[in-house]
Amino acid sequence: MPTTTTAKEEHQKRWQEIVGDPLLSDLPYKTETNHRGQIVLSPHQFSHSQLQRAIQKKLDAVMAGGEVFPECPITTGKGVRQADVTWASESRVREMEGAGDPPTVAPEICIEVMSGSNDWDEMKEKRELYREAGAEEVWIVTEDGDVHFFAEEELQASGIAKEFPSEL
Repeated sequence: MPTTTTAKEEHQKRWQEIVGDPLLSDLPYKTETNHRGQIVLSPHQFSHSQLQRAIQKKLDAVMAGGEVFPECPITTGKGVRQADVTWASESRVREMEGAGDPPTVAPEICIEVMSGSNDWDEMKEKRELYREAGAEEVWIVTEDGDVHFFAEEELQASGIAKEFPSEL
């Protein structure tokens, strides 16, 4: 009897091939895969890294009982996406550890920092993919440092990280 695999399992397998390829191990770009398993590279600007670091520092300051992760890969039904910054509770980290590599379970908070190569349509798709993988909130940070919080719909503020500002 043939064994069938899910799309997420196929994406995890493809990701392991990419991670294991010595020619690809030192790429200086954010690396993701699309729904076909093709590699998608996104070069960062320094300002992007500065915003990522500001988000990480602020999350560390206002959140307890969890961990902040930069460039966290998440397996979705449409490939592996890497959220720029994430926050996961200790229990979610354990759940993620048991969900394959990269995990098919998203942290509670997934954050994307927009750059000149992103648009709101791409951010909408990522929001949907992270939410389908279990993210409770997805935040989009514009290049100007404005933070947009989303759950099922846009929020005025985070319901999880209540002290996180709407502007960095």
